[in-house]
Amino acid sequence: MAITVYSKPACVQCTATTRALDMRGLEYRVIDLTQDATAMQEVTEMGYRQAPVVVAGDAHWAGFRPDMISQLG
Repeated sequence: MAITVYSKPACVQCTATTRALDMRGLEYRVIDLTQDATAMQEVTEMGYRQAPVVVAGDAHWAGFRPDMISQLG
């Protein structure tokens, strides 16, 4: 399953999310929303207004969600 973390610099919840993914040994890619206008538009169209936004297969959510991360992989 492909996991993408849409992040922003100096984002505490973004760092917590990537650390939790690392601790579970999950592979993911990070896209910086401040550097990628297309990605910013995509997450906005999904209805999100905060970072991080995590897309994992068919699931997606915003914020640090250890409950959702624990269901991955």
